[in-house]
Amino acid sequence: MSASFEPALAAAHAAAAMQDYPLATLYMVGTPIGNLADISLRALHVLSLADTIACEDTRHSQSLLRAYGIDKRADQWLAVHQHNEVQASDQVLALLRQGQRVAYVSDAGTPGISDPGARLARAVTAQSLRVLPIPGASSVTTLLSACGSTHAQDAGFVFWGFLPAKGAERLGAMQALALENRTQVLLESPHRVTALAQDLSSLGERPLTVGRELTKQFEEVATMPAHQFPAWLAHSPQRLRGEFTLVVHHAVHQADEMAQARHCKCSKVIKKRIWIDRAPTKTPPQRVANVEMVRLAGIEPTTLGFGGQYSIH
Repeated sequence: MSASFEPALAAAHAAAAMQDYPLATLYMVGTPIGNLADISLRALHVLSLADTIACEDTRHSQSLLRAYGIDKRADQWLAVHQHNEVQASDQVLALLRQGQRVAYVSDAGTPGISDPGARLARAVTAQSLRVLPIPGASSVTTLLSACGSTHAQDAGFVFWGFLPAKGAERLGAMQALALENRTQVLLESPHRVTALAQDLSSLGERPLTVGRELTKQFEEVATMPAHQFPAWLAHSPQRLRGEFTLVVHHAVHQADEMAQARHCKCSKVIKKRIWIDRAPTKTPPQRVANVEMVRLAGIEPTTLGFGGQYSIH
C-alpha cells in the first residue's frame, strides 16, 4: 500500500464503521475516474468489508484495491462485465442468498451509468434482494459541475453516453442531438473523437465543453463554440489521447427556424461523409443502408438528396 493512503484506510474504518452494512446486499460502489485520491471513505470501508468483489475487470480492480491496502483472496473475486452480465448475475444472486455482502465496481467511476452494472442491479432487485449505492466519482457530473450549463429552469440534461459509431443509427442520433435544446452529455474514446468533433461542428456557435483526462495529471477542460472543436483537437497531438466527456450546452431561446437550420447543417455534414464513403476507391463489401434504414432513423432520405441505396460511413 502507498504510504499516502494508509491514513485514509484507517479514517475510513473510523468514520464509516458506525453505520449498519446489512448482509445479503449488493453494494454498487463508485470508484475514482482517474485520481486515486477521489475514493470515498465509505467506499474504502465497504470494499474492505465485502465478502466478494464483483467487478468489470478483476486484474484492474485487484490493482486498485491493493493501492489502498485492501487484499482479497482469489476466491473472493468475480468477473461481471458486459459480455457475461446476465449469466454472472445468477452467481451474484447465489452469493447474496448465502448472506454475503457483494460489492460491485466498474473499471472507473459509478457502475451502471455507462459501464456494466445496471442489469446486475435490476436482476437483484427483481428477486427482492437489497441493492445499496455507495456514491463516488462520475465523469458526467464532474464535467457538468464545471461547465455552468445546467439550471433548474432548463429541465435537466440528456445523457447520451457513446453515440452509435456509424450508419443510420449514427445519423439518427446526430439529428436528434441537433434538435435537442437541453444540455446534453456525451462520452467518447480517443480513436473516435476526431469523427465526433467533425459531426458536432455542425452545431455552429452552440457552446461545447470538452473534458479530457478528467481528474488526471494532464486533464483539460475547455469551452468553445462547437464549430471550433475540430481545430482545438488538431492543435496538439496530445489532445487525441485519453478519454473524453463532452457537454453540449443548452440552447438559449432557441427559435424553431434556428433548430431547423441546425438540422440542415447536421444533414450536410453527414451527407458529406456519405459521399466520401461512396468514392470509387471504396469497394465491396461496403456498409450499405437502404431507404428503409434511413427512415428508421427518423429521417426522410429525400432530405439528404439520396434515393435508392447509398453507403453510410
